[in-house]
Amino acid sequence: MANARGTRPAKLLIRRHSLATRLTHWLNVLALTLLLMSGLQIFNAHPALYWGAKSVFAHPWLAMLPGERGGQPVGVTLLGGHMFDTTGLFGWSGRPGMGEPRGFPAWATIPSYRDLADGRRWHFFFAWVFVLNGLAYLALGFLTRHIQRDLWPRAWQLRPAHVWHEIVTHAQLRFPKGEAARTYNILQKATYLAVIFVLLPAMVATGLTMSPGVDAGAPWLLDLFGGRQSARSIHFVTATLVVLFVLVHLLMVVASGLWNNLRSMITGRYAIDADKPEGGAA
Repeated sequence: MANARGTRPAKLLIRRHSLATRLTHWLNVLALTLLLMSGLQIFNAHPALYWGAKSVFAHPWLAMLPGERGGQPVGVTLLGGHMFDTTGLFGWSGRPGMGEPRGFPAWATIPSYRDLADGRRWHFFFAWVFVLNGLAYLALGFLTRHIQRDLWPRAWQLRPAHVWHEIVTHAQLRFPKGEAARTYNILQKATYLAVIFVLLPAMVATGLTMSPGVDAGAPWLLDLFGGRQSARSIHFVTATLVVLFVLVHLLMVVASGLWNNLRSMITGRYAIDADKPEGGAA
C-alpha cells in the first residue's frame, strides 16, 4: 500500500498511549523538572557529597567550590580526587562582573536566588506530587494491564541474539517500522522497567532517609543506605541518572520522529507504516 505518488508507504494511526498514561507522563515531567531544580537549590547550601554517616569535610568525593587563579575567581569541581576548572558552571557562576560562588548556577535552580527554605518547600511539595502521581500510574498500569501487556518482556525478546540485534540497530539509529513499531522493543522495556521499579524508588527512599523524622520511625533506612551522607550521595547519583535517562529519551524521540512521538503522547495516536499485504499491490 502506498500513497498517491507511490513513493512513500501509507500511514496507519494506532492507539499507543491511554489517557491515564499521557496525564501521568506530563505531570511527571512537571514534577521531575521542579524537583531537580529545587534539589539543586538545596544542594547549593553545601555543594559537597560524602560517603558514610557523617560529613568528612576534608574528603568529599564530589565538591563544587570557588577558587582563585591569577587573582581572578574561578569555579573548581573535585571528583574522585581529580580537580576540574568549571568556571561559569559549577563552583563560580554569574554574569560578567557579577559572579558568585555557587554549586550550580542560578538558571538551574528554583528559586534562582539563594534561599534554602524556599528550595525545600518547592522540593517537598513536588515530591508529594511525584509520589502520588507515580502510585496512580502504577495502580492504573496494573489494573489496565498496561505494565503486563506493554512493558513486561516476552521470552523471545530476552534471547541474547535478539537483544544484541536491538542494541546494534539502535546504535545505528534504525528503528522498527510497520507492525514491529506497534510495541516497545526490549531495550525500551528494560529501560522503562529499570527506571520505574529501581531508579525512581531508590531516589524516593534515599530522599526519605535524609529526613530525621523518617529516620526516627524507620531507622533501618540508615543501615540500608550506609548512613545519611551515603543516602544523600545516592540521592544525587540517582537524580543524575534520571537526567541522563531523560536526555537519551529525548534524543531517541527526536531521532525516531519528533512529531509522531509528541503526537502520541498528546493525542494517544501513533503513526506506523501500513505493511504491504502478501501478494497485494504496493
